[in-house]
Order: sequence, then structure tokens, then C-alpha cells
Amino acid sequence: MTQEKIRESVVAGTWYPGHPGALKKQIEHYLDAVPPAPLGGTLVGLIVPHAGYIYSGGIAAHAYKTLLQQPFGRVLILAPSHRAHFQGASVYQFGGYRTPLGIVPLDHEIVDSLSRQSPLFHYVPRAESQEHSLEIQLPFLQVVLGEFRLTPILIGDQSFETCQKLADAIVHECEGEDVLLVASSDLSHYHPYQEAKRLDQAVLDRVAAFDPSGLAADLTHGICEACGGGPMMTLMLAARKLGANKGKALHYANSGDVTGDTTQGVVGYMAAAFYDNPGKTEKKSSSYRHKASIDLGLSLEEKQTLREIALQAIRSQCLQQPMPTTPALSPKLKETRGAFVCLHKGKDLRGCIGMIEGLGPLYQTVKEMALQAAFSDPRFCPLDRDELDDLDLEISVLTALEQVKDPSQIEIGKHGLLIRKKFHSGLLLPQVATEQGWDRYQFLEATCRKASLAPAAWKEKETQIYMFSADIF
Repeated sequence: MTQEKIRESVVAGTWYPGHPGALKKQIEHYLDAVPPAPLGGTLVGLIVPHAGYIYSGGIAAHAYKTLLQQPFGRVLILAPSHRAHFQGASVYQFGGYRTPLGIVPLDHEIVDSLSRQSPLFHYVPRAESQEHSLEIQLPFLQVVLGEFRLTPILIGDQSFETCQKLADAIVHECEGEDVLLVASSDLSHYHPYQEAKRLDQAVLDRVAAFDPSGLAADLTHGICEACGGGPMMTLMLAARKLGANKGKALHYANSGDVTGDTTQGVVGYMAAAFYDNPGKTEKKSSSYRHKASIDLGLSLEEKQTLREIALQAIRSQCLQQPMPTTPALSPKLKETRGAFVCLHKGKDLRGCIGMIEGLGPLYQTVKEMALQAAFSDPRFCPLDRDELDDLDLEISVLTALEQVKDPSQIEIGKHGLLIRKKFHSGLLLPQVATEQGWDRYQFLEATCRKASLAPAAWKEKETQIYMFSADIF
């Protein structure tokens, strides 16, 4: 690498020590002060603050300490552009970044491919000028990882739509690769101490709920603040698609906590992690859910949007917060369809309510059924806020009902059943029969019992039997 191709440090000696020995010693001091706290899963991404080390270094150490248990050789950093606004994201495309601890080389395989893949990624020289938010992460990474390759991304347009597009491109490049995602962000700026804590708690709540669109809504409506909102949302969107299913705030403090002066306006800092929780992954990927599901043409992004709508509604209701605004939706999510939402806590059902035939747009049905499953299922007490982080949500989008003339039409693993007789009706979703190992006759009998009918009532002339299928996710 030649000297002119290296991005030189703009904050060494001010935001962090300029001498390599002093810099390494300071970082090791912060890391040593953090007790080991295994995540219990496979790390996918981190959120880390980007203030001067004397203010936020101790908080950042809570995130970077996790890398001592799970090292990476490739890192993609998402950081905000504080001084230049532009469309998309700027990606430095030359030799690397220099800190007092040495040069961090670029991961050209990803850097070059991102620029070819999408016009959203381009090099914006003015974005690099004096920008600290990305650079300040590098010394920590150099200490905990040693050598690694870097994909540096400065985000200029932090709209949720842009974050979705950036996340999709990142997933395309990183899927199947061992790449750590890092989002650089501070939280509220210069509010009184208690007000700052209130604002910042909204971000912590969205992180714990793994709720990027909810975070976008809160930022838009002033419920919280974050100068790196775009990087955080992009990371959360990408991490979910790369296999993470759990978000956790590792540590929070503000500058008043660090300096001891809570009489002045303070700045909030958070360290957070997103990771694959093995127990939940096994539950979601195993057995009956996939066997019983059919493909109704919903994309992964559309399914994730429905999950986020459902989870946001439940969380907002439980925490007595305003309902988030609905994101931009594809035509498929506005189709009229029936849907069920089932909630599980561990292996136990925690609520399940649905609408057999849709009366309105699919997204609205899912939202309403999620709220009813959480708070109005007569078999359970309303969901408590302490249960939110342990909740596993499953959506079943239904096909139209088809009347059964011959029981041989019913296929276990494909069909659910609805049985009606006079004022009695009962429904069982397709996954129930597969989970229980029933044949079609056992399935018919169980559905009759669900309708408070005799098990053999399905054979009676006045009994109506309907079957349907579901896209389950």
C-alpha cells in the first residue's frame, strides 16, 4: 500500500491517545473492567458508541469484550456521516485506514462488490473529511481482533427505506461469510439527565425487541434520538436476515454517569449485541412448522415486515406506547387474507387467535390478531411486559376455505381443518396435525373436539368440513 492510498486518522491524539502504547493500555483497561458475560449464542452484530474514549470507551468495551470469545477476521462497520448529507452510503475504496496501532486493510472482496451491486454505494470524499464515527471503532477492533479486513460504510441518508436497501445489499455480500457487523451510534444529545435516560430507554427497548421499524418510527416521532439511527436500523435489518434472532443491550450509561456531573446536558451511550439464540433457532427451524407450510409467494422481506408489525403492536400495547406508523407495504401485504398469530413462551403456547377469512388487508389482520393473541385469548391472562423478551411469534397466512367432500382429500402436512355443525365450529391449523403425528381421521376427530362436538361428528350429514393451507413463518 502506498502512503497516498491510506486514510489517515483525524482524531488520534484528541478523541483517543495518539501514542500506540498509551492507546493500547487505555483500551485494555476498559476491557479488563468488563466482567465476562457470554451471550449464549453466535454473535452477528454489535452497536457501539463513538464519543471520545474518556466518555464512551468504558461502554464500548462491553460490546468489544464479546469478541474475545468469538473472534472475526472480517468486519463491516456502518457509521453515520455527521458533516455531509448525501444519498446512499459512502464506501472508502482505497488502501485502508491508519490508526496509531497500524493500518487496517480493506476487505476489497466486499467493498468492490458493493459498489458494483448497487448505485447506493459510492465514494463521497467530503464524507470522510474529519469524520470520527467509523475511525474511532478501529483501535478497539485492532486490540481485540489483531489483524482483520474492513468494509467501511458511512451512511448519508438515514431513511428507513434506504436502510432496507442497504441491508439487503449487505446480506447479499455477507450471507454464508464470517463477517461481523458493527453499527456506530451515540444516543440522545445534551438533554437533562433524567430526560436523556427516558429518551434512551426507548432505544434500549427497541433493541431488546429486535425491532428496527419500531426504532425508525420512534426516531421519526421524537420518542428517542440517535445520531447513528440509520446504521443501527441497517444492522438490525441485516442481522435478522443473517440469522440473528435475539437483541440485547449489554450496557448503558451517559456522559453524566461517566463524569459524575448530572447537572449539565448529557449524551447517551449504549453497547448492544445481536446474536443467534440456539434454543429459539432450533424451535423455529425444526419439524412441523416447515413441513406444514406452503408457499403463497410472500418474500422473506414481506414475511419479516409482517412479523415486525405484529411484534411492534404487541410491544406498544404492553408498554402503553403509541402504536408505530405502518411502513411502506407491498401489494401482497394489502391483499385480503385470513391469518392466525400464535405466541409461544419456550415450548408453551401463550396465545393463539386468528381470522379464518380476511375482512381487510393482510397486514391489518396480522396486527389485530397479534394483539388479540397477546391480550384477549380467553385461555390466558393478558401478556405482561416481563414476558416480551421471551416471546416467540408464529404467523400463519391462510388460503381460502375449500369444502371437503371426501376425507381422502385431506393431506396431513398440507391442510388445516374447519368443522361446523349448527352453532358449533372448531379449527386446527395445518401444523397441529403434523406436530401431533395424527393421521387424517385423528385430525378430523380432534377438530370435532375443538368444536365441542363428539369425535365422530364429522361423519354426520349436517356437519360441514372445510380444509385450507397456510404459509407458516
